[in-house]
Amino acid sequence: MKFLELKIPPLALFVVILLLSYWLANSLTFASFPFPYSRVISALGILVSGIIGVSAVWEFKKRKTTVNPIKVDNASLVVDSGIFGYSRNPMYLALFILIFCFGYYLQNLLSVSLSFLFVIYMNRFQIFPEERALESLFGTEYVDYKQKVRRWI
Repeated sequence: MKFLELKIPPLALFVVILLLSYWLANSLTFASFPFPYSRVISALGILVSGIIGVSAVWEFKKRKTTVNPIKVDNASLVVDSGIFGYSRNPMYLALFILIFCFGYYLQNLLSVSLSFLFVIYMNRFQIFPEERALESLFGTEYVDYKQKVRRWI
């Protein structure tokens, strides 16, 4: 399955999962579940996701390196400041939170479960290959960073 590595842009996968989540919630109603405070929790999740995602993009732009997750070889440095001091993948974390909150808002267990499938896919086909490329590009600097900061949170 190496052919999937770094091939599907995370935003494209995000959109597909949101559409699938919506379809599941409307088609497979047996998985519906009345989650408590769905609107409040979803709104808070969207807010948190926005803060995380924008701050991650801001750090990349501030440091003048690529935000393109498909072209990892274009990275010019290891960004370890700001939100990247807490998570090595805050943009993916933001997408996960949005997917989770959307499923929670739809009140459907299958839709919520797609957020965890997103994490599994991202780890295998996006993050692991990115980490290999970054280790190749930056060597011990990136390895040290990996030892200090968690992958997701």
